[in-house]
Amino acid sequence: MTFAVHGLPVARGIAIGRAVLVVSSRIDVAHYFIKPEEVETEIGRLRTARKAVAEELVKLQANIAQMGPKEAPHELSALLEVHQMLLQDEALSDGVKHWITDRLYNAEWALTTQLEIIARQFDEMEDEYLRERKADLEQVVERLLHRMKGTAAVLAPTPPRRKRSTGSDDGEDDPTAGDGVDVPLVLIAHDLSPADMLQFKKSVFAGFVTDVGGRTSHTAIVARSMDIPAVVGARTASQLVRQDDWVIIDGDAGVVIVDPSPIILAEYGFKQRQGDLERGRLSRLRHKPAVTLDGERVDLLANIEMPEDTLGAVKAGAVGVGLFRSEFLFMGRETPRQTRLPDEEEQYQAYKRAVEGMQGMPVTIRTIDVGADKPLDGKSAGKQEHLNPALGLRAIRWSLADPAMFLTQLRAILRAASHGEIHLLIPMLAHASEIRQTLALIDFARAELDNRGVVHGSVKLGAMIEIPAAALTLKTFLKYFDFLSIGTNDLIQYTLAIDRTDEAVAHLYDPAHPAVLKLVADTIAECRRQGKGVSVCGEMAGDPLFTRLLLGLGLRSFSMHPSQILTVKQEVLRADTTKLVPWAQEVLEADSPAAMLAR
Repeated sequence: MTFAVHGLPVARGIAIGRAVLVVSSRIDVAHYFIKPEEVETEIGRLRTARKAVAEELVKLQANIAQMGPKEAPHELSALLEVHQMLLQDEALSDGVKHWITDRLYNAEWALTTQLEIIARQFDEMEDEYLRERKADLEQVVERLLHRMKGTAAVLAPTPPRRKRSTGSDDGEDDPTAGDGVDVPLVLIAHDLSPADMLQFKKSVFAGFVTDVGGRTSHTAIVARSMDIPAVVGARTASQLVRQDDWVIIDGDAGVVIVDPSPIILAEYGFKQRQGDLERGRLSRLRHKPAVTLDGERVDLLANIEMPEDTLGAVKAGAVGVGLFRSEFLFMGRETPRQTRLPDEEEQYQAYKRAVEGMQGMPVTIRTIDVGADKPLDGKSAGKQEHLNPALGLRAIRWSLADPAMFLTQLRAILRAASHGEIHLLIPMLAHASEIRQTLALIDFARAELDNRGVVHGSVKLGAMIEIPAAALTLKTFLKYFDFLSIGTNDLIQYTLAIDRTDEAVAHLYDPAHPAVLKLVADTIAECRRQGKGVSVCGEMAGDPLFTRLLLGLGLRSFSMHPSQILTVKQEVLRADTTKLVPWAQEVLEADSPAAMLAR
């Protein structure tokens, strides 16, 4: 039966494909595709874990047998017997082997996928006692996951596409049978950590849907960098969609259509082709300079997560990297062959590759921006958890709290600067004392390299304006920094007191709020008065709805995901800033700026 789930559109376009579910677990579960030759290894890992858990349960039963009925009632022993039965159940073991062998899921992902399928069968049982056995199954799976944790194989970079049969008698596609056309895959999850997104970015998913998240959550940002349709904040999507369901993701409207009829499929297939044609038209602008009708040159820069993303940036016509989110180098590092954090040499090589990849164009590297709101691998990396993570120990606060880690990154960046133009960007500064501490550590990192006789280069220093306190004390910032970069995502969040990852308040997240626009406008104006560089690197920079306004406010440097560059360039080429300047002032003074932007 066809039904629709509504969420928030975060990456445009249409995706049509089979659903691949990533099921939540009470412990962190890695989700990745393995190579065909690793199938037996993964099955072996599962077999080893199952044997260990079985022995564990036997020991527990033996201990219970030695206790009296008051210390260990008969029901407890019976419960362990149920767990043993579930552990050996063929529906669980055969199903897991299927996901490993046929779909090339890693063992943990296969286990949680099969758990979800069996759990739904329990939910549909009429007998209350049998329904309650679902909790026992979950506990057994948790035991298995704990046993396997820390023994993951090396991640395979690219999952295989499944094949769709072209000769099914009943007209139903079989994604696992025979030769035929490739079947696109769409990802359905409750939530995805940045580390998971980093792995899926290397894969072949045509789109994805999450139950939680907002338009500028980290998941949404990476979705746009992948240039695939995505919907977040879809609430119960991961519970309603079943493995292998046909799904349409409408990234323009924020709608997910499950089990669509042939008529709906045809309609969205047409929309998908129209989108492809539009992208083809935009591609003709790739080598055209971004200059307004009145001759104003505009720099369109790229936001990237990894050094390899520079290939897409150059291909899209970017004139530099305006934001290298260096924290992604620190994520997804829990395999036995990798250390917890990248050392100086590894970071240096990564930054060097980014510089070389941009072929002489400037690269702006933001120092690590992790913390309670964006932890490494879904954890707080040993730091204390906070009730308000966005207000806690994150970004520069995190770095200053761990000087050794911060100095390692600074040395690596300074070394990479000997290979090309690097701008060093510091996130989330708010206090003059933080600025002075940061500059002192940069000087110290230079001195360390000098003492070691290691070659390094000079960098331009910049600060992100993403806290209202920073936007209101610009003159202090401009005493110390060569340029400023406005991070509109956090600036909006902190100005409006809205958690940008919370779908419950996502409708209140308003980039066109008069207070937000005033802070952005004042920052641009002050930088221009003092002859300092200024750019916008938040999601507002890549939204064509705001291009004319930002041009009218005097902005001449936009940094966005490579996939958004051509759309924004089209707006730039059509703009006349002599007409936009007075109009932009009218927008700033309006009670409802959003209405004027939509005209």
